[in-house]
Amino acid sequence: MMEKGLMDKGSVEGQVTEDLMRDTLKTREMWLNMGPQHPSTHGVLRLILALEGERIVDTEIVIGYLHRGMEKLAEAKTYPQFLPYTDRLDYISSHAMNFGYVLAVEKLMGIEVPERAQYIRVMMAELTRISSHLIWLATHALDIGAMTVFLYCFREREMILDLFEMACGARLTTSYFRIGGVAHDLPDGFIEQAREFCKIFPKKAQDYDDLILKNRIWLSRTVNVAKISGEEGLNLGLTGPNIRGSGVYWDIRKDEPYSNYDKLDWEIAVEHGCDVYARYLVRLKEMRESCKIVSQCLDILEKLDGPVMAKVPKVIKPPEGEVYASVEAPKGELGFYIVSDGSPKPYRLKIRAPSFANLISVPTMVRGHMVADVIAVIGSIDVVLGEVDR
Repeated sequence: MMEKGLMDKGSVEGQVTEDLMRDTLKTREMWLNMGPQHPSTHGVLRLILALEGERIVDTEIVIGYLHRGMEKLAEAKTYPQFLPYTDRLDYISSHAMNFGYVLAVEKLMGIEVPERAQYIRVMMAELTRISSHLIWLATHALDIGAMTVFLYCFREREMILDLFEMACGARLTTSYFRIGGVAHDLPDGFIEQAREFCKIFPKKAQDYDDLILKNRIWLSRTVNVAKISGEEGLNLGLTGPNIRGSGVYWDIRKDEPYSNYDKLDWEIAVEHGCDVYARYLVRLKEMRESCKIVSQCLDILEKLDGPVMAKVPKVIKPPEGEVYASVEAPKGELGFYIVSDGSPKPYRLKIRAPSFANLISVPTMVRGHMVADVIAVIGSIDVVLGEVDR
């Protein structure tokens, strides 16, 4: 009798039940936290998603959980002392981080780096690019559900880390570059082992493609997901493979050449799909192009003798002034802006970190997509929180 009374439209209880049912069926905006403790945010990244059902209408990015303060620490360190700190920015691309920093200091001091050191730097930077993209592909594929690719990529990355260990004794945070060159010349056997890697890598890269290039699940999770036009990307400061995946021919190695990149034969990897799949294709092409660059450097280094360090003062004291220098890091434009007051320590140092700049595009990319697509989007832009919370 009571149940029948509750559903009776004439009773107060029946009206309340009807109102609750009607409100429950309405689509209302809901806020959902993704991270900072989340395996697919690739670090302590927090996204606050505004949802209508499972559809994303807006996104807020929250960073700052690492509390690193690298730029302020630089003011208390001499120029050489700060070099190892750059390793810890994008810690899976430490050679590239070193490269950007030493170029800025050398530009400020007018140091001319020896030719042999230039080619060693370029070779190490490109091996780092391959290593970084291998970690990206491994974790990105794992996020979407492809585990075999993860194992394959780490297998080849170990070969690159072995080369790093041969050259400088470290596998991850290498600190191999120096203001004026590199720490020391390549050891015996390095060129032969690097050639072996360059010989087998194109076939291994084809294995990755064979696994997922036309896989139906991969295509459904990446094609037409997180589309961003070249114009939108440029307006948001997007760089690296992410902007080249939107059809923009912009690569600092070509457009603002540094070291000896303009003396080597290679092509900019560009795709026009503007989506997650296009960014995947760009990085696969980039790894193959980097392998070509490494091979050319090995050919040159085999015949080129000479010093690997310029003559620099024992105490690095750049003249008063300011400078900005940038490199094409694996994730995009990495820049260092330094203000010198003539002392052995920087008066001010500012880092233009690519992961930080690329994160700004996430709200544009995920708007209108499902919650599950956020995982693919974060993976496709390849962020490392070490350089975001610098």
